[in-house]
Amino acid sequence: MTPNGIAQLVLFSLIILAVTKPLGSYMARVYQGEKTLLSPVLRPIERLFYRLFGVQEDHDMPWTHLPASPC
Repeated sequence: MTPNGIAQLVLFSLIILAVTKPLGSYMARVYQGEKTLLSPVLRPIERLFYRLFGVQEDHDMPWTHLPASPC
């Protein structure tokens, strides 16, 4: 393995280690329904998709259930 290849592996490993904690915290907040830094930007887009596809966000929906047709 070349020194360049080793340097790339080390750099990649360091980036993964640096991103793990912040990304894990962000994902935990999203899954728990808490407000995040990106909520003001992404929340309106999420609501638009819910409305387009007929999904009721306050109801649980198993993967076998199809949403009601908006027509």
